[in-house]
Amino acid sequence: MNKKHIFVTVGTTKFDKLISAMTNENILNSLIKLGYSSIQFQTGNGNFTTVSNESIEIKYKSFFENFEDEIKRSDLVISHAGAGSCLEVLQCGKPLIVVINEDLMDNHQYELAEHLSKQGHLYYCTCESLEKTLSKDLNILEPYPKVDVDTFGKYLNGIMRL
Repeated sequence: MNKKHIFVTVGTTKFDKLISAMTNENILNSLIKLGYSSIQFQTGNGNFTTVSNESIEIKYKSFFENFEDEIKRSDLVISHAGAGSCLEVLQCGKPLIVVINEDLMDNHQYELAEHLSKQGHLYYCTCESLEKTLSKDLNILEPYPKVDVDTFGKYLNGIMRL
C-alpha cells in the first residue's frame, strides 16, 4: 500500500487551534482510515502539546528552510489561509484544505479561501468542521492555472517599442 503524507502549515503566525484539531483522536482516526501514514506539522511560534500515535507518524518543526520541498512531497496540504501559503501550495499542484483562523480580527482569510473555493481549487473550513471536510473528494479539485512568468516582461517590451 502506498503511504500518504500530509503537510500541515500555520505559517509564521500562532494557530495552535489547528494543530490541536489535527491531533484530535477522531481526526487522526479519520486520517488513518483515509490511508495517511504520516503528518508533518510546520508549527510556527506556537505553544501546543505534542501528540504521538502508534498508527500514524507525527513530526513537528517550527519552520522549514525549503518550504516548497515539503509541499511537493505531500499528498495533501492543510494550511492556514495566508495568501502566500495558499498560492504556493496551489502552484505546486497539491490538494489543499484551508482552515480559517476565526480568532483573527479581520476576515481577509475567509474572503481569499471562499474565492479560491468557488473556483474549485480548494476546500475551506474551520477547526470545528475540519473532520467533515477531510471526507470530501480531493480528486475533483480544479488545478490552479500555471503562472506565465514571461507575461510582465512581454508587456514591458511592448510598451518600450511604442
